[in-house]
Amino acid sequence: MIRVDVDAERCVGHGRCYSLAPEIFDADEVGHSIVLVGEVSGEREARAVDAQRNCPEGAITLS
Repeated sequence: MIRVDVDAERCVGHGRCYSLAPEIFDADEVGHSIVLVGEVSGEREARAVDAQRNCPEGAITLS
């Protein structure tokens, strides 16, 4: 199981994460990413990794 975090200071709202993994990420009122599920495993873990790799700002941390 991995923990999912988004650095609100780095996120500018491209939306790739919530497009790739809508069960893990969503958008706030201005389009910046928020985490819906703080810990994931299995298929969700793979989607979280994909979202992290596709974040232009590197705002997603998995630990």
